[in-house]
Amino acid sequence: MKSVKTEDGNSIRTIVDRFSSVRVLVVGDVLLDRFQYGKIERISPEAPVPVFCPSRTIEMPGGAGNTAMNLSCLGCSVQLVARTGRDKMSKRLGDILDDNGVAVTFFHQDNCCTAIKTRLIAGNNHVMRIDEEQVVELDGKLTVLVADMVKEKIAECDIVVLSDYGKGFLGAKLTEKIIGYCRTAGKPVVVDPKGRDYQKYVGATLVKPNLKEFSDVSGKRFNPVGEGFQKELIRAAGDFLARCNIGGLLITLGEYGMLYVPSEKPVNGAIYLPTRAQEVFDVSGAGDTTIAALAAAMGAGAGMADAMQIANAAAGIVVGKLGTASVSAEELDSALSNAGASPRRKIVSVDELQREVTRLKKQGKKIGFTNGCFDCCHLGHLTSLRKARKLCDVLVVGVNSDAWIRANKGPGRPIQDEATRTALLAELECVDFVVVFGDRTALPLVRKLRPNVIAKEGYALKDWPEGRFVKSIGGSAVTLKRVDGYSTTAIAERMRRQ
Repeated sequence: MKSVKTEDGNSIRTIVDRFSSVRVLVVGDVLLDRFQYGKIERISPEAPVPVFCPSRTIEMPGGAGNTAMNLSCLGCSVQLVARTGRDKMSKRLGDILDDNGVAVTFFHQDNCCTAIKTRLIAGNNHVMRIDEEQVVELDGKLTVLVADMVKEKIAECDIVVLSDYGKGFLGAKLTEKIIGYCRTAGKPVVVDPKGRDYQKYVGATLVKPNLKEFSDVSGKRFNPVGEGFQKELIRAAGDFLARCNIGGLLITLGEYGMLYVPSEKPVNGAIYLPTRAQEVFDVSGAGDTTIAALAAAMGAGAGMADAMQIANAAAGIVVGKLGTASVSAEELDSALSNAGASPRRKIVSVDELQREVTRLKKQGKKIGFTNGCFDCCHLGHLTSLRKARKLCDVLVVGVNSDAWIRANKGPGRPIQDEATRTALLAELECVDFVVVFGDRTALPLVRKLRPNVIAKEGYALKDWPEGRFVKSIGGSAVTLKRVDGYSTTAIAERMRRQ
C-alpha cells in the first residue's frame, strides 16, 4: 500500500488550472436544501422542547444538484440530468442551478414530489432536520427518455458522475444503461452510491462509498483506530472487487482520510491519504464536494494519487463552512499552494476576496466588514471584532498597509508589519478573511465588496463615508461601542515610558 505524500503543489495546481476545459455530465437525485437560521432562547410551556425562532432562510441545491454546483464552482462545464416533481420547488431548483452556470434538464414525474430537506440552525448548532420526500421508482416511459438523452450527452462530456441518493431515479435499469453507454464511448464514470445493491454499478470506473456504506455492503465492521485497520479494509475491498466488475473503490473515512483500492493488484495498488480537514463546522454535502473535485481532476487527466490530493483538499475546505457548501477553484488553488497550512486560507488579495464574496453572496451569506490598523491587537479590538462577527455570517477585516500607517501616524509606526498584523488577525475564530489595502480610506474596498453590514467603533454616520455607502445599497452601518482604556497609541506611549 502507498501512503500519499504531499506532492509538488505547482504540479497539482496545474491540474486545477485545467478544470475550465473539463466537461462533466451529472446524473442523479436532486433535492432542495433549505437552511433556517434562528435562535433558541426558551423552552416551550407546552412541552419540554426548545422554541426555535427563525430569522432567515437560505435555499440551495442538494444531492446531485450540489455536486453539479461544486463542479461549476470549480470552473468545469456542467450538465445535469435529474427528475423532479411538477411543483414550484422544481422551478426554484432549476433557477438556482441556472444562475450558477449549470445546464439543467429536469424530467417531471407526476407521482413524484421534489425532495426538500430543511435544517434548523441556532447559532452554529444544527438542531433538527425535516425531510419532505418520497422514494418513487422512475417509470418505464421516463427511463427510456432519460437513457436516450444521457446517451446523446455522453458524447459531449469528458467524464460522467452518477449521484445516487436512493430516491428511485437511478434504478438498476437506468444505471446499467448509462454505465454501458459510458464504456462503449470510452468515458470514465464515477459513482456516489446508495444502498446495498452494487450490482447496478458493475462496469463503473470508480465507486465512492463512505466507511459505513462499505461496511453495510460488505457485511463487515471496521474500527478506524484499531490495529490493522487499513490492512483489513484493503483485504475486504479486494474481496468485494473480485466479486464485481468495478474499476476501484474510493472509501472515504471522515476524519481518518480516504483509501483507494483498485480491482487490479488491490494490495500493492492501494493508496491511503490522511485527512486535511482542520476545523469542522458542518459536513453537509461534503461527499458531494469530494466526488465533484475527484471527477474534475480525473476529467483533467490526473492520476488517482493527484486526484485524491485535490479531492481531499476540497473536502477539508468545505467542512469548515456552514450549510451545503461548494469550493471555488481559487480556494482550492490556495489550499494546494499552502500545503501543510490550514485549508481555510484567510489572508487574501483584493481580487481573490471579491470573487469569494460574490460566491458567498450567491449562497445567501450575509457579508460583514470592518477595518483598522490593528497595530497592537488588544482587548478593544478583540471585543469589536467579536461584536462585528455576530452581525453577519462572514466577517472581512480590512487592514491598513505599512506604507499608509507610516504616512499617517509617523515614522515610528507601525510597531508590527502588515504580515504580522494580518497573521494575528487570521488566527482569530471570529475573523473569516483578512485583506490589506493601501488607499486613503477603506471606501474603494467597500465599494468593490458591497458588504451587507459594516461595523466600526465610534464613528457617526456623517463622518463615515463607508457606512453611508453601505446604507445606500440597502445594508446596515453599525457603530460599535468603544471599550474604554484601550488604544494602540496609548499602549505604545506607555511602553516608551517604561
